[in-house]
Amino acid sequence: MYQRRVFQSIIILWLTVQVFGCAWFQPKEEKTARDLAEEGMKAYEDNDFRNSLETFQKLRDWYPFSKYALLADLKVGDAHYNLKEYDEAISAYEEFENLHPKNEAVPYVVYQTGRCYLDRLEVIDRDQTMALQAVQIFSRLIRTYPDSPFAKKAEEHIRTCYRNLAEHDFYVGMFYYKTKHYKAAMERFKMVLRSYPDLGVHYKALQYIALCQTIIENPAGVAK
Repeated sequence: MYQRRVFQSIIILWLTVQVFGCAWFQPKEEKTARDLAEEGMKAYEDNDFRNSLETFQKLRDWYPFSKYALLADLKVGDAHYNLKEYDEAISAYEEFENLHPKNEAVPYVVYQTGRCYLDRLEVIDRDQTMALQAVQIFSRLIRTYPDSPFAKKAEEHIRTCYRNLAEHDFYVGMFYYKTKHYKAAMERFKMVLRSYPDLGVHYKALQYIALCQTIIENPAGVAK
């Protein structure tokens, strides 16, 4: 009786192996690093950025020493950027630069990092931290890689950021002016002249500096 039970157990085990094949002993995923790289690029080119991101993350996890891992490091940042996941994109780009500081793609990576801040510029009545961060990144790009084609684009973006910052300072100056804090308003308008003299905003700033000065020197003449 005991031998029969043992024999039956062996038969059941053998049938199970035949039904499921050798799946227990096969890799969980049969795709190669090249397969994943091609799949990730296809999804990226089709603007399927979520699927592209997941595929390249899988490539990095499964084949960290593959020749395609560097591509995956880069495209993870690009996918996050196109999904407007800017903080995640910045982390991915910074990681790429740290891991591959001599790679020819680094100027592009620095540029994209700046774009992550530029694309989140706030309207002029909001905090301008993103504009300041973008200026810092783009300036580093121009300073470090002056011959890169991305340096020219960075110069244009810096001008956009400065324009935003100038408009913000002028907006603050107008707030002080309307609330009759004329000295504070004049200082803010002067800041526009000192920091952003060639962006068009300085013409308005000059007009209000003159108005503030007139009011400060002759407060009795201010219309009630």
